[in-house]
Amino acid sequence: MYNILEQIRQPNDIKNINPAQYKELAKEIRACLIRNVSKTGGHLASNLGVVELTMAIHLCLTFPEDKVIWDVGHQSYVHKILTGRKDMLRSLRQYDGISGFPKMCESSSDAFNTGHASTSVSAALGYAFSRQMQGRNNKVFAVIGDGSMTGGMFYEALNNAVTLKSNMVIVLNDNNMSISRNVGGMSSYLTRIRTADRYRQLNDNVKGAIKSIPGIGDSVVEKVSRSKSSLKRLMIPGMMFEDMGLTYIGPVDGHNINELVRTFKDAMRVNEPVIVHVKTKKGKGYRLAEENPSYFHGIEPFIVKSGELKNKPSDDRPAYTKVFGRKICELAEKDESIAAICAAMPQGTGLSDFAEKFKDRFFDVGIAEEHAVTFAAALSADNMKPVVAIYSTFLQRSFDQILHDVCICGHHVVFAIDRSGIVGNDGETHQGIYDISYLTSIPGLTVMAPKNDMELENMLEYAIYNTDGPVAIRYPRGKVCDRLHEYNAAIEYGKAELMKKGEKVMLLAFGSMVNAAAQVCDRLDKECGINATLVNLRFASPVDYDLIDELCRTHDIVVTLEENILSGSLSEHIASHLMWKGYNNIKCIPVTLPDSYIEHGAQDALRAKYGLGADDIFDKVRRCLIEGKT
Repeated sequence: MYNILEQIRQPNDIKNINPAQYKELAKEIRACLIRNVSKTGGHLASNLGVVELTMAIHLCLTFPEDKVIWDVGHQSYVHKILTGRKDMLRSLRQYDGISGFPKMCESSSDAFNTGHASTSVSAALGYAFSRQMQGRNNKVFAVIGDGSMTGGMFYEALNNAVTLKSNMVIVLNDNNMSISRNVGGMSSYLTRIRTADRYRQLNDNVKGAIKSIPGIGDSVVEKVSRSKSSLKRLMIPGMMFEDMGLTYIGPVDGHNINELVRTFKDAMRVNEPVIVHVKTKKGKGYRLAEENPSYFHGIEPFIVKSGELKNKPSDDRPAYTKVFGRKICELAEKDESIAAICAAMPQGTGLSDFAEKFKDRFFDVGIAEEHAVTFAAALSADNMKPVVAIYSTFLQRSFDQILHDVCICGHHVVFAIDRSGIVGNDGETHQGIYDISYLTSIPGLTVMAPKNDMELENMLEYAIYNTDGPVAIRYPRGKVCDRLHEYNAAIEYGKAELMKKGEKVMLLAFGSMVNAAAQVCDRLDKECGINATLVNLRFASPVDYDLIDELCRTHDIVVTLEENILSGSLSEHIASHLMWKGYNNIKCIPVTLPDSYIEHGAQDALRAKYGLGADDIFDKVRRCLIEGKT
């Protein structure tokens, strides 16, 4: 099927391909991407856009000796193909298959594990300084998209990059926002001369000669430098980088392999960090992805001809994200003090409608979660009601700001934490399984989770209008639980909802695990004759210990259920409380995730593997009951 691509079986095989076949190879790579991602799902548009760019990097570098760091990493599929993983692409993002992100354990050609944005330059700089200290001469590249430039970590790394006295190439993949105007042939011409060894040597020699003129040398050099800088500002884009002390090259056509190879070779001759600005088109080579790159950014399995999803939802239940977006719009219609903030993901967090209806009160701060939180704190301090919507995995980046800028001062900021718990196919870097642990460690931060769609709406309204300090509401990825609506007690601060009063076994469930706990209760009644107690905890901080203490008098087994790692979990907090209170005869069964990094795979498959399904929980409780009788 792939005449040329079949010749690439291991790293560096691309160098054996005839240059006349590069265009055909790029075409075959795109066909391979579309064929496989249409079956597995994944990040398609970004990978289609970097085919020639990745090919050029591989033509210039030798793997695994040389290093390339992919920012975020969702555009690394082509790199995987060119390092011998083409046949493994059929298992992309599937359980026990290859990751959708670079993984050092997967290949020695993957220099660094990535999954979050704006980190590549820092990692590449670490490699470059390590190389310098060890006296090696391997090449180091970082590839970062224009969107990641909104993250402050990028600029922190650039600030330190100017101290590097050896080469490192930072490839700025510009596929969306226009950073500067392309000045065509003059820019290319000036770029080539400025990176040529003869030009740089001549420049240094001329400066030295002029400076040696008694009395006027330094003044002349200063004036020439000022005039040269003015000329460069008019004719050469990227002067921001130049002013920071970095050499800038570009813009370069990111789909012209020969031009890219020539530019990268020029850049690698410079004995300092160089930024190469490359212009690419997301979705290139697949018309549907070119026309709608956002739709094909991260997509489920689809039909190639039409672009329609293969597995259309079998029910019309909305996602939790949709319920949140709908409710915050409803509240904002009546209250002009409500503002919404996200970090480069208005659609992903459900805020697209809010952004359209309330433009003056919507803030997309870019990939800058730390800024989003402190910004929200100041809005709150000045009598606004800010709601910060961020995925659980990305909220981790703003822990210091949550603690220092929001919670110490007690600002009334509401955190809408989407994608909490097991997220699925994006794997370790995206699982939202740590937020209970780190959020409940912060004094004064209220942490809540709904059992279903109705409770999410009620909690959001409660958090905005019935609390004074910071509040976090965590909810999972995917379709809502539309059961258990008959249990709808009014929300009271720090109070759990007693859904069913029984004896012997009590199940204390938090958020997404309430539905599973209800199923376990039903089976205990039908199959074991046990009338179990079911509690919807609602709050992870503060915990309703008064209700738990009361129930402990008539129960022998406590089952705590949550989608979070065990360390620092709600289960751990409750077990500690029971120990301190002297409930030594009560058996505790924690249903949590292990203290490990959870791999990629479908949500249900991962829940089953780690014992979070209703059947697994029932089996644990039944075994405990049997052991208690013997």
